[in-house]
Amino acid sequence: MAKRVVVGLSGGVDSSVTAHLLIEQGYEVIGMFMRNWVDDSVIISEECPWVEDSNDALAVAEKLGIPFHVIDLSEQYKERIVDYMFAEYEKGRTPNPDILCNREVKFDIFLKAAMKLKADFVATGHYCQKETIVENGKEIHRLLAGADTNKDQSYFLCQLNQDQLAKALFPIGHLQKPEVRAIAKEADLITADKKDSQGLCFIGKVRLPDFLQQQLAPKKGEIRELEADAVNFSSFLEKDVFHFDTKLEELKHHTKPYEYQPTDGKKIGEHNGAHYFTIGQRKGLAVGGTPEPLFVIHKDTKQNVIYTGQGENHPGLLRKGLFVPANAVHWVRPDMALKTGESKVYDARIRYRQPLEKAELYMETDGLYIIFEEYQKGIASGQFVAWYDKNELIGSGEIQ
Repeated sequence: MAKRVVVGLSGGVDSSVTAHLLIEQGYEVIGMFMRNWVDDSVIISEECPWVEDSNDALAVAEKLGIPFHVIDLSEQYKERIVDYMFAEYEKGRTPNPDILCNREVKFDIFLKAAMKLKADFVATGHYCQKETIVENGKEIHRLLAGADTNKDQSYFLCQLNQDQLAKALFPIGHLQKPEVRAIAKEADLITADKKDSQGLCFIGKVRLPDFLQQQLAPKKGEIRELEADAVNFSSFLEKDVFHFDTKLEELKHHTKPYEYQPTDGKKIGEHNGAHYFTIGQRKGLAVGGTPEPLFVIHKDTKQNVIYTGQGENHPGLLRKGLFVPANAVHWVRPDMALKTGESKVYDARIRYRQPLEKAELYMETDGLYIIFEEYQKGIASGQFVAWYDKNELIGSGEIQ
């Protein structure tokens, strides 16, 4: 008897080809469209019209001859993702809703809905791969990068656990994007030439300030510019000028953000709310006339001050390390978890599409200290760091 798979049909080409390939592989396939957002007021026009996406998903299901369901998860999505976003931005942090969407919605609520349909698996159009191995008589599921290095989406799945991976299939992970479009054309699927969606998971491209203003009121504050040498960044960055009594002291120094004062730098403009900005942001400051572009290097939501610096190599953007509290450390491979006092070198990234960088992970009683070989730009609390062994994603954590 054929195994039953529920495919998250989004109305895009990737999930369409996912369903098509599974049918060819002999699975019994059911298509399911997740409706996760109902407020169109903050969506940039025509970037993510969910009605059109739903219609395209239905057209694909009809073309493939598979059952089609629409599931309304807007209430749970608001509770688990949108409310989390508001809370994080209010605290001055930079959340990653797409990672939470996969952990909390696609591979939790959606997965449970699929299991009610007696599914053996759920499948998505993610560019990543899964490999199952057996060690000591126990199945271990490896989360591997997608074969298309330009589209690899393993980072977005960095919070999945073994139970979730056991039920997951990623049928296009071994393909390149042009191959996926070619398969869609050959199968005469309506989505073959459809543009890839961008923006928030299932919401689309939003104007972030407009979106956040639903709950976070605008509040005028200062934009201050810091000269590269005006604040003593160099001594803060260089460990050689410090004496560390213990390794832990050194780790804490490299993972601690620079502390800013409201009088640092000079006032160059005003903003409508520090919580609307993200570390490393370049656009939206509305301050011109500087020789090099201005970047947000720090935001203080309590004092409502934005600190900026000129150029993407401003020392205020650089940090050597980061810290993940113990309760926020997640091992996709629990069998490879570091014990207190252990350390190991991995490749890591702090954002999607960032090239992997060599880093040493140190597990201490309070959490995980990650020290990179090279300085990293724009590390922000609330982001996720993910670490890899070659092309396998081993674990991840939310940055303090």
